[in-house]
Amino acid sequence: MFIWEVVVNVQADINTAMVHSFEGKFELAKTDLNPRWMLMYIPVFLFGIWDSYRTCVDMNNVYLLAEREDAPFNSYTVGSAEINYLDKRNPIMSVLWSLFMPGLGQLHIHRVLMASFALAWGIVFLYQSRLLEAVQFLFSGDIQKSTNVLNPEWLLFMPSVWGFAAYDSYINTVENNKLFEYEQRTFLRKNYQSRSFTIKKGKVIAE
Repeated sequence: MFIWEVVVNVQADINTAMVHSFEGKFELAKTDLNPRWMLMYIPVFLFGIWDSYRTCVDMNNVYLLAEREDAPFNSYTVGSAEINYLDKRNPIMSVLWSLFMPGLGQLHIHRVLMASFALAWGIVFLYQSRLLEAVQFLFSGDIQKSTNVLNPEWLLFMPSVWGFAAYDSYINTVENNKLFEYEQRTFLRKNYQSRSFTIKKGKVIAE
């Protein structure tokens, strides 16, 4: 879906038209748009919104069932791609690494597939937008050349990729921390807590 969205967006010149509309050049924006591709972008965009909502609702239902059944889950896995385990990580560090480069925050929490995806697209967008060249000219003091070298069609993809990478790494770090705490509580309760132990809510027991 992501690859298809990028292809349709580029072929329809949607980002270029957006830049011209921000500049008040509405007629030029209309000329830039390719209707044969633009009309395919609309159903893809709407389906992405609907599918993400539907999937989120399904995942929440699965979570409630798993929580009520006290379903077990793996806290340590060894595969051909990676060795992964539950551990507490700092969500702020995940965000900071993601801001440096999309995918690094996911590597921080051992999400190798998502990290590879975000890193690959981050490199593509950086190269196609020529942002690093613009930064180099900016540091040299040539602001005009820095502006002219940018490719706005690809540059407008970058906020969504950087924003998604930062948000995804932060949320998954927080949720992994919750799973880690839950797994530790479950392990200690099953292996060390007496079966006769009870917690009486609302009562303070003095030592």
